[in-house]
Amino acid sequence: MDFALTPDQQNIREAILKHCSQFTEDYWLERDREGVFPHDFFQSMVDGGWLGIAMPTEFGGSGLGITEAAVMMQAVAESGAGMSGASAIHLPVFGMQPVVIFGTQKQKERMLPPVIRGEHKVCFAVTEPNAGLNTTELKTRAEKREGGYLVNGEKIWISTAQVANKMLLIARTTPLDQVKRKTEGLSLFYTDLDRSKIEVRLIHKMGRHAVDSNMLFIQDLWIPEEDRIGAEGDGFKILLHGLNPERVLVAAEAVGIGRCAITRAARYARERIVFNRPIGMNQGIQHPLAKCWAQLEAANLMVMKAATLFDKGKECAIEANAGKYLAGEFGFEACHTAMLTLGGMGYAQEYHVERLLREVLIPRTAPVSPHMILNFLAEKVLELPKSY
Repeated sequence: MDFALTPDQQNIREAILKHCSQFTEDYWLERDREGVFPHDFFQSMVDGGWLGIAMPTEFGGSGLGITEAAVMMQAVAESGAGMSGASAIHLPVFGMQPVVIFGTQKQKERMLPPVIRGEHKVCFAVTEPNAGLNTTELKTRAEKREGGYLVNGEKIWISTAQVANKMLLIARTTPLDQVKRKTEGLSLFYTDLDRSKIEVRLIHKMGRHAVDSNMLFIQDLWIPEEDRIGAEGDGFKILLHGLNPERVLVAAEAVGIGRCAITRAARYARERIVFNRPIGMNQGIQHPLAKCWAQLEAANLMVMKAATLFDKGKECAIEANAGKYLAGEFGFEACHTAMLTLGGMGYAQEYHVERLLREVLIPRTAPVSPHMILNFLAEKVLELPKSY
């Protein structure tokens, strides 16, 4: 049992931290204040070939695994970029897996290279206002017509839709009352985000202002049949395949944010002099920070275990969910503890901890809440009755 990164994985981590050092914490604070997408950071990651880290080599990717992608995304968040940096590239890194696994050869050749080259920006249109995590109750309808589908419906919490020109969209192709199982009758599409048929309405939110979140109002959107991924009605099954790697990457990002916050707090505690001594000499400061460090490292081991299992083709749902739960909770505690360490200055934007605290709430809450993860673990690990 080896708990260390391989030399190649360590090289990825060091290369990303070095790359991200050119984008200072002040850069990210300014993007957050302005609410402007970090185009130059995104392009720099494209130029470095990082967007295709988990994509097949035949389409321009690096052909590595979710473990290497997690190492990369964690380093991005840990650099001080937080979720503003991670979310800017999150979906290209893992979100095209449905196309990689279930797409035809022609679809892969058409769809993957432009994403890896940064020519296409993609958003993931799944969640709906009245469905939440109950994906089988989605109301967006894709009616079959000759040569394609006519789509109408609404989506919510769709990241990067302000800048995207493509989207992965799930919609119901067979009405719920006409299927044997609720999980049937949903289909997945990769298609143009046609703004003449889709109203993209910005959601003003607590943090990560540089990467937008939106509602989509879709009216008579035409999707050609060649943009459907996999068989009609198999969308839910295809979507499930991407849930575990998404949890792994989000968890890795939460650990990265927590590490960044603890590093800043420890530096402040060494330098801040009160009563003629650094406040870091006080156990009331030391113990909470040390506890957070230990918690983050424990969470990270579970996250990397899940990533390793996934890359080996083994079942990892329990580990991926547990890792996401631990990273979300401990990442939040680390950021909150860092803010308390800085006292009043922790509330000041120029010290960056308040931004990290706001942004760590995203991986704590999304893409699945800690409460739903505990429900899942209680059922699958402890064999308790299903509670939802």
